[in-house]
Amino acid sequence: MSTYRHLFASREFRNLWIGSALGNASATMTSLTLALMVDAATGSALLAALVMFGPSLAQVLGASTLMSAADTAPPRRILTMLACLSTVAVGAQAALDLTPATRLLLALLVAYGLSIGSGVRWGLLSEVVDEDQFVLGRSAINLSVGAMQIAGFGTAGLLLQTLTSSEVLWLATGCSALAIPIIRFGLRNRPPRRVARTSFTETWRGNRRLLGQASTRPLLLALTLPNGLIVGCEALFVPYAGSGAGWLLAAGAAGMMTGDLVVGRFLSRFGRRTAGRWLRILLAVPFLGFAFDLHLAVLSVLVAIGSSGYAASLSQQEVLVDLTPVDLRGQVLGLESALRMTTFGIVAILAGAVADLTSPAPTITAFAAASLLVSVALTRPLTRVMNPGRLSSPQGGRGAAESLATVRPPV
Repeated sequence: MSTYRHLFASREFRNLWIGSALGNASATMTSLTLALMVDAATGSALLAALVMFGPSLAQVLGASTLMSAADTAPPRRILTMLACLSTVAVGAQAALDLTPATRLLLALLVAYGLSIGSGVRWGLLSEVVDEDQFVLGRSAINLSVGAMQIAGFGTAGLLLQTLTSSEVLWLATGCSALAIPIIRFGLRNRPPRRVARTSFTETWRGNRRLLGQASTRPLLLALTLPNGLIVGCEALFVPYAGSGAGWLLAAGAAGMMTGDLVVGRFLSRFGRRTAGRWLRILLAVPFLGFAFDLHLAVLSVLVAIGSSGYAASLSQQEVLVDLTPVDLRGQVLGLESALRMTTFGIVAILAGAVADLTSPAPTITAFAAASLLVSVALTRPLTRVMNPGRLSSPQGGRGAAESLATVRPPV
């Protein structure tokens, strides 16, 4: 079994990991700071959720128009351009005195451009590491996401006690800027995986090919709906706890990181799929604790336990890769990420609207219950798709992808 030490022995993987970590630290500090600024200025749970998670809605536009670039453009060039775009955008948020509406509009425009980053990054990961190391590599990068969210949310929450919002945003700008040379000079200049023109037509040709497979639809639903409903709960942490939201968000990141560590590093393919059935349930149940008037520390522990259930996505993404031809893996992973992030944004906004009509605590409880019900409803279709016997061979992923490729029309 491969280990994290084997992964980090690769200079290219280290640089991909560091670049991703710095980008996530910047994004985390920025989103919490902007949410607190908007909440203080407007007092609206809806607007606070919108500025924090609304940019995720731009993901669906990126998946519809730009995502073919994940396989048809040189990955190093795209990732470098996106790091520059992110740095300029956060710097503008720090330097300019903008209205809440203008801040949201800027965040949406930048998110549209950044929407292809996940597809490029995950597609590149499949080339940087060996096939049997993909889940471990994804787990390692997910750990960086969790660690940077803990650092970003926790640091931003503490710094905002003594620094101005603009000063915290300047620190986020610095994190983003550090990623630029690491990506530009630390990654190989690899060619595109597919020879085609990056375009709207090419993007939709690949999307139709991917979404047309009945075997992938339950996976996409499982990766978007249960997780998205829990993100709706997280979107209400700011109006629920105010400045204490940083602790709840950091606890969620710690739980997610722990789940990814255990599932990605210590479980076999069979173990990941078996554990995934229960992790989807674990994701929702602890959030039902918001129905009671519990101390913030207790709620933080419950959030950490529940967020470990996000690790169910590792086995689902593994099967999704197994079922996808190599020349579309960047696009399918980008499409999955875009659908997931779009769902996050829609559900977060819906949760904010409901909380404005009622209050945060009962809304969190209701969305957690909905996540649990959806996970239970998806149990049977997921069992058919993720039958461990189908892809138990180490070469199963490649064989399955080639098999599907033979019945699909050529791109």
